Amino acid sequence: MDSDAVATVRHALLAAGAADTVATFDTAVPTAAAAAAALGCDVAAITNSLIFELDGAPLLILASGAARVDVGKVAAQLGTGKIRRASPGFVLEHTGQEVGGVAPVGHPAKIRSLLDESLSVHPVLWAGAGDHRSMFSISYEQLQRITEAEEMPVR
Repeated sequence: MDSDAVATVRHALLAAGAADTVATFDTAVPTAAAAAAALGCDVAAITNSLIFELDGAPLLILASGAARVDVGKVAAQLGTGKIRRASPGFVLEHTGQEVGGVAPVGHPAKIRSLLDESLSVHPVLWAGAGDHRSMFSISYEQLQRITEAEEMPVR
């Protein structure tokens, strides 16, 4: 049975005109490495939904599971001050989802989003679907469209 967060993600995908490709696993897949192992794909095709705090507001960076986000580089590209990793409470408050299962969609309110350009080389991407046991597949183009994310190098 879906958690409420997964049901919300499913609804958001369908409402955005994307397919419901949510897959739920018997065991948790809270990291990109665990997800890639369960899916049999390259860790670089896993899309981490990382929440940062920027001037008190959430910033969602959709980054390759093989990449470490360079927040200094991102801040310079945005022309802003310090970006810092958000606390688990801040993530839950702004996404309705727990760290390790955050999806790119299905949040209570729109979150400014950035999309790691390095993900564009993968025909199929996998992203968290709202909890630690669920993922969904999507193309880079569809992910950019449904999140309205700004494309940029983030590493």
